[in-house]
Amino acid sequence: MTIEGEELSEMIEELCNSKAEEFRMIGYEHVTGKEVWACVNAKYVKKGQPELHQLVNDILSLKVTQFMNYMTLSAFKGTPF
Repeated sequence: MTIEGEELSEMIEELCNSKAEEFRMIGYEHVTGKEVWACVNAKYVKKGQPELHQLVNDILSLKVTQFMNYMTLSAFKGTPF
């Protein structure tokens, strides 16, 4: 089974939305899938895109503390949300 680019993008978007929903369930009400993706994707800027299994693992294992640290640093840098 091969996954095409658009199908892969949809799957990653669904994973990010699922993680955002998880964060909302524990009280972080305004988290979006796009913010989750920005957080996870930030670590690939220097390294390049990882293998698919690593990408999925990074999304699913993202902790609230990691996400909030990313959001705080982004706010200090002036990155729009």
